[in-house]
Amino acid sequence: MDAVVWIVLGVVLAVAEIFTTTLFLIMFAAGAFAAAGAAALGAPVALQALVFAVVSALSVAVVRPVIWRHAQSALESGDQPFGVEAIEGSTALVLERVDAEHGMVKIDGELWSARSYDVTQRFEPGERVQVIKVRGATALVWHDDISHPGELPEAKR
Repeated sequence: MDAVVWIVLGVVLAVAEIFTTTLFLIMFAAGAFAAAGAAALGAPVALQALVFAVVSALSVAVVRPVIWRHAQSALESGDQPFGVEAIEGSTALVLERVDAEHGMVKIDGELWSARSYDVTQRFEPGERVQVIKVRGATALVWHDDISHPGELPEAKR
């Protein structure tokens, strides 16, 4: 019976973690599942509580920092950026006119839909632009630094 109580507590904590996404409650869920294992092996309630406390504390102290370290963006951690982070700040070639509504650019050999970062600007095919931000599968672009020095948007200054 004790094992069922610990399993229910573990499931409740795991479901609560889904809504909080803090990576805190899931550590206590791991402790509850470990206590359920101890209960299934016939451990007394005091030992089950000790297993719960020790596994939960170790999870919070050891596992959570490792998960957070890996969850940081490459820019925050100083690692080599990859994926979308690697695209932001790169140069692109305009293939189809880019304005506030639509456009197409080529970034490192790949075709991307693009929009102008500044809705008042338009870029014609053949122009070089800089990728300021990526939203979904769309690159928000601005004048390339090299061809237009000193004209960066406020977000990049």
